[in-house]
Amino acid sequence: MRIREIGPRLAFQNHAVPTGVKVELVGRLLDAGVRAFELSSFVRPDLVPGLADAEEVFAAVREAPDVRLDCCVGNMRGLARAIEAGADSAAFLLSADEEFAHANIGRSTADSLAELERLAALAAGSGTVLGTYIIFAWGGPTGPARTGADLRPLARRLQDIGVDHWILADSAGYAAPPQIRELVGAASAFVPPENLTVQIHDDRGMGLAALLPLIEAEVGTVDTSLAGGGGHPALPGRRGGGLCTEDAVQLLELSGVDTGVDLSRLVDTANWLTTEVGVAGRGFVRHTGRVPDGPGAPLDFSWGTRGSH
Repeated sequence: MRIREIGPRLAFQNHAVPTGVKVELVGRLLDAGVRAFELSSFVRPDLVPGLADAEEVFAAVREAPDVRLDCCVGNMRGLARAIEAGADSAAFLLSADEEFAHANIGRSTADSLAELERLAALAAGSGTVLGTYIIFAWGGPTGPARTGADLRPLARRLQDIGVDHWILADSAGYAAPPQIRELVGAASAFVPPENLTVQIHDDRGMGLAALLPLIEAEVGTVDTSLAGGGGHPALPGRRGGGLCTEDAVQLLELSGVDTGVDLSRLVDTANWLTTEVGVAGRGFVRHTGRVPDGPGAPLDFSWGTRGSH
């Protein structure tokens, strides 16, 4: 299973930092073994000023070896910028929720699908793979949960357009394992599991539980965000953080899934991000320590305080 780190996009769209900080973050994550990133979004800088430097960030890390650099786009102009920057893939910001569709990119879901069809023509032969988000695939931000049956009409339309790389985003953290299995199963009738990315926003504390059915379903990629960082300008005041990368890596590796990521370096980078940069951090393993390796390995209680229990 490939871990795709989305913190450089998800955290910094809601927390403006200098370009050099973003480049240093990617460098630290590369040293930890991360090889896939959602690096930025090519969207209007007046609406998302934290990502106005997308071209500069891509240019700074483009030549890193054996790395996949992806992005988000909302229209033809954004896709043209992504292609020019050399993005490996660009995911269109398609929302299953009508209200959020208008708040996020200013058009209905139906109009967004028409725009996606135009984008598919532009992407053809460009070297940048065009995929699509399905934002709030499991429901939300305030509406009821969505089922596999709810997904099928949208899936058929995407199939007709010819876009077969999907990011199913549980953007409001609605899904426990049964709902994960249902929706991924429904999507797998239209695209192969290796073309599916699942992105969990851990708003309701079920994010780690969602990983286990994704292993069973052989989903190709899981999106995570270092230290659980994130937020969205169109949803001010909402938590919006992604599933914590370091917690996800520990669970996957203890479940027998090789992520290729050095957990200790990942934790060091998460601590750097939260303390040096000031991004609010969540998660567990960087506070409690990783599960010790090998039989009889001593637990490290150096973080504790006398009298605690």
